[in-house]
Formats: sequence, C-alpha cells, structure tokens
Amino acid sequence: MFRYKKGGSRVFKTLPGQKIARLELGGALNTPQEKIFVATGSEVRGYTKRGKQFLSFETNLTESIKAMHISGADLFLCANYIYNHYCDCKDQHYYLSGDKINDVLCLPVEKVNCITPVLACQDRVLRILQGSDLLYEVEVSGPPTVLALNNGNGGDSGEEIVFGTSDGKVGLIQITGSNPVHKWEIGNEKKRGGILCIDSFDILGDGVKELLIGRDDGVLEVYNFESADDPVLRYDHALSESIASIQGGCVGKDGYDEILASTYSGWLTGLTTEPIHREGGSGEELKLSQEMQSKISSLRSELEHLQMKVVQEREKYQQSSQSSTAVSSVPAFSVNDKFTLNKDDASYSLILEVQTAIDNVLVQSDVPIDLLDVDKNSAVVSFSSCDSEPNSNFLLATYRCQANTTRLELKVRSIEGQYGTLQAYVTPRIQPKTCQVHQYHIKPLSLHQRTHSIDHDRPMNTLMLKGQFSFAEIHSWVVFCLPEVPEKTPAGESITFYFQNTFLGTQLESTYRKGEGFFKSDNISTISILKDVLSKEATKRKINLNISYDINEESVRYTLKLIHPKLEYQQLLAKKVHLIDALKELQVHEGNVDFLLPKYRSILEEADQLLEEYKKQPAHLERLYGMITDLFIDKFKFKGTNVKTKVPLLLEILDGCDQDGLIAFFEAAA
Repeated sequence: MFRYKKGGSRVFKTLPGQKIARLELGGALNTPQEKIFVATGSEVRGYTKRGKQFLSFETNLTESIKAMHISGADLFLCANYIYNHYCDCKDQHYYLSGDKINDVLCLPVEKVNCITPVLACQDRVLRILQGSDLLYEVEVSGPPTVLALNNGNGGDSGEEIVFGTSDGKVGLIQITGSNPVHKWEIGNEKKRGGILCIDSFDILGDGVKELLIGRDDGVLEVYNFESADDPVLRYDHALSESIASIQGGCVGKDGYDEILASTYSGWLTGLTTEPIHREGGSGEELKLSQEMQSKISSLRSELEHLQMKVVQEREKYQQSSQSSTAVSSVPAFSVNDKFTLNKDDASYSLILEVQTAIDNVLVQSDVPIDLLDVDKNSAVVSFSSCDSEPNSNFLLATYRCQANTTRLELKVRSIEGQYGTLQAYVTPRIQPKTCQVHQYHIKPLSLHQRTHSIDHDRPMNTLMLKGQFSFAEIHSWVVFCLPEVPEKTPAGESITFYFQNTFLGTQLESTYRKGEGFFKSDNISTISILKDVLSKEATKRKINLNISYDINEESVRYTLKLIHPKLEYQQLLAKKVHLIDALKELQVHEGNVDFLLPKYRSILEEADQLLEEYKKQPAHLERLYGMITDLFIDKFKFKGTNVKTKVPLLLEILDGCDQDGLIAFFEAAA
C-alpha cells in the first residue's frame, strides 16, 4: 500500500498486495516527472498522480526486483545479480554482474546524448555499462548502497554521480567515456551508520543545492558547498529509526522549504525552515499561536481516534481468543537486520530493527566471541552462565530494551579459526508473545575483508590444492571460509579475490578454478586455517585433495613486525589503566600532583579517555597474545614439530614486549 499526500489529505490508495521494493517518479524527458512507478516482485506498475493505473508490466525476471530507475521511455531494472534494460516495455539489454547489485542509475540522456547505466555492486565497484557490455569498473572505498545524480541532474556535464556506502562514506565521481574522475569523498570519522538515501535540494536558499543524506542509524545530514569543492556538514538531526528515503521540497506551508524523511516503520518526519519564534508584534504571535493550537487539536483528535480503535481491536481479540472455536494465530512482524564487518576496529556490527517496539533480544553463540560496548545502545544487558561442553554454548546474553526502542545495535569480535553460528532471538512488545530467530555465520577467516589489490612484494606463503572438484564446489568452500564472497559461482573458468585482515593488516590472495586452487598469504596462521577447513569440507563430500604448501620463513618475521606496534600500544594502555587507581589515591592523600613525574600527571589527566578506550576493547591484549601463540604453533606445525610445551616461555617473552627477543625466540625454537 502507498499513499500520496497533499495538504494533509490522501489523494489515492492502492489495494494491498506484494511488498513494494522500489518507488520512482517518471515521465517524458524534459517534462515534469509526475508519473508514479512501483516495483513489486517481478512486476512494474505505473499510476498517474490522481491514482489511475496506466501500466502493468510483468518482466521476464526470475527474481524479485531490487533496484529500478526510470528515464523517459527507458526502464532499468536489477535483481540480485541481473540487470535488464527495457524501452517501451521491450527488452533491450541484459548484463550478469559478478556480485550483488544494490542500486542502478542512468546518466541523463538529454545531457550526455547516450544511454549510460551505472550499477552499484556489493564488491566495492561501480560498473559502467554500454548496451549489454561492461565499459569499465570504478573502485570505491566501501560497498556502494545508493546512487544519485549530482544536483539531481548530473551537474553541468551530466556525468557526475554521488554514491553512498554501507560503511557511511559519500563520494562524487565523474563518469566520462573512458576513465572515471574522483572529485571528492566524505569519510565517516564519527562512526555513523551506512548511507541509505541521497537527495539534492537548496534548503538554505542560497542558490546552491545542498546534499541531503539519510543513514541507517537514523541520522539525517545536510552538507553544503561553501568552498565550491568539498562539501561541509551544516546540520544533522537524529531520528530513532533508519531513514528509508529523503526529499527536499515545500510540503507543509507555502514559502517555507522542508526536508521530508520516511523511516523504516513508516513514520514521515518533516524538518522545516519556518522560524519557531517570529519577530514582530503581538498580533503575529497570536496568529501563530492559533495556527499551532489548531494543528495540535487536530493531532490530538486523530490520536484519540487511533487509541479507541486499538482498544476495540484488543477487546475483539480477547473475545475471539476465549471462545470455544478460537484458533491461535502468531502475529507476523518483519525484522530489518544487518551483520557487517567494520574495518576500523575489526568488529562485527549486528543491527536489528523492528516495526514495533522491541521487548528483548537473546544472543547465543556456539563459538567464543566478545561483546563490545556500543555508545548508542541504551538496553540493559545481562549474561547467563553457559556450559560449552554438551551444548556448544560460549555466549548467552539478554538485552532488555527500554520502552519504544525499535532499533538495537550490538558489536561482537570473533577469533579467526573458530567458526560457527551466532543466533539472535528477537521478541517484540506484541501480544500474544512471539519470537523470531535470526542466524549469522561466523566464518573461519571472519576478520578478512575484500579489497581491490594487495602488496605483492610481501613475503608470501602458498597453499596449493588439486583434486577432482568442480569450479562451483571449490567456490562454495571459499564462500564458507571467507566473508564478502558472492554466493553465486563467478562466470568464466577462474577467479581471483584479494582480502585484508582488518585486525592485523595481513593479506590473502585466493585464485581457483576447476580442479585446483592457490592461496597466498603473509600470515602462516591464515594458510593453516584454510588448510584445515578446506580439507574438512572436501572430506565431507568424499573428495580426495592433493595438498601442498610452500612456507616462506621471512613471512613470520614480517608478520611479527606488523603485530608488534599493536602489542606495544595495548601493553602500555593496560599498564596506564592499572596505575590510575593508585595515582588517584595519591592525589587524594597529597592534595595535588605537582610532585609526580609528567608522564604520571598525564595519566591522571587522560584517565577518563584511557578507561573508555580500555573498556571498548576488552580482551584486546589477550587476542594479540593468542594470535602470536597461534603463529608460533602454526610455523612449526608445517615442519611437523609440536612446540606447545614452549608456549609458557613465549608468553614470558611477550610480557617483556621485546621485538628482537620475540623474533629470536621464533627462530631459535626449532
């Protein structure tokens, strides 16, 4: 169901049907875009602005439509991996993408004089098409989730596209005929949510269109171009739900522009340029007061009507549930969830959003994971003791939400090599009580993230697999081991993926085809995990593997040098935190701290920041100790030597934090 609002009254309403995936405005080129197009399932329907249906087009797509763009008589549709171009509802072009398509756009034909579709794909790439062929690819800093024409028209050239990513970055790229030009990019230093919607509108009235952005954590932002180069944040406003769409215009009152945002559960929120307090005489103030009173009175009567309706429906439900012919029915509710790896702190964000208030969320994991603090999370968390042996339970935690909480964000950090399932049991505040279970896979190399390229000059270890397996089979094993790999088997005979470990900065190159696979990494532990997991998966399918490996001794030294600065920093942080209580006690007894050395005075001055940082990174030092220990064991495992008895000696050296001594121990342990 969708509505078109004008002056507070409903113009028309369609009959209930399938979920609407996309809604776009269209019309003839160079005319007002007043026709409404909606995509439901594999069908596209068109309505006039008065609600008359003039189009019902059943496409030949086997999957549901995920993205849509309208340009005159041209219709651009995308399912998960498939792009189709129609002109006057006739099939024109087709393209199969290598990864999931999140959005589609076409440069304005009236400016560039040719049809140039742009696909935003999950593998951090914008794909520029020409007909059914790939013209070129543009690498971007994160998985692009939304595309928009700059200034709403592609800029002066018509070639400028604004993109937003799932990790909260926004950028501008000029799509030329041969090579892209990166104009600017806004980072995400404030660690805000991913970008869901973008619009351009002159909300400040200075003659230059501002950039309006809606994020999945409910933050609405307005950027303007003070220097005419890079955008500057002018305003932001936080809503309690993710922002599904954003638009600038004049809606509520003539003469005052507004930003209109719709949220996940269906709320429409308007931010206006109308001043709250008017300057002038008492007559104007009285007029404003009467106008506001009228609005408030109208809203109150509407609210009372809705409350009465709720009471009536509850009574009706109670009566029907107590009758002898009562049939129990479970209320349906949808959960908007996202489980993504954050590059900045090597943690996973689990975001759960429900269209009604959340009562509680139970989190259970069958692998060891750490729950990290989230500033925006107001829920009360309680942990239950669990026995890891018979039930494989390593974590049981309950988040009890405050009233009217519809969105909950959790952060977890996994351990590479230990893989399994994280489950979230979501219970909303509805009657009768019902619960939904959502599962998220913790993969063997869970802290690895896709990247466009790697440093080939690093010392690398190589794992080689050969056997009677198909391209699809080895691809399914790679999907099982690594995040951000498309589930669909790639086109062609072979494929190469590059990854970076977000915690350590080590890298992995994965190349495979039918019958053979090659995996290269500067971290021996990565190769060891892959060897164990791939062998296990092949054994499950009764496939014999011929496994060989080439270990580069220099790679161990290189990896230790990568880890050591992180280890040194965390050890220093832990020492400072342990000194804080003693220093505070001295301060209380002596009355001042002038007698302390400057380094101790600085610890007291920075105590709050140090404690906050230490609290946000529980078990960080233990994780680094664990990774170095695994590196030590894995190095000698490939030589056929068991060195587990020497681990206590290694831990003593780690406490000393001597890089040269650590490298010497690794080299002398044999």
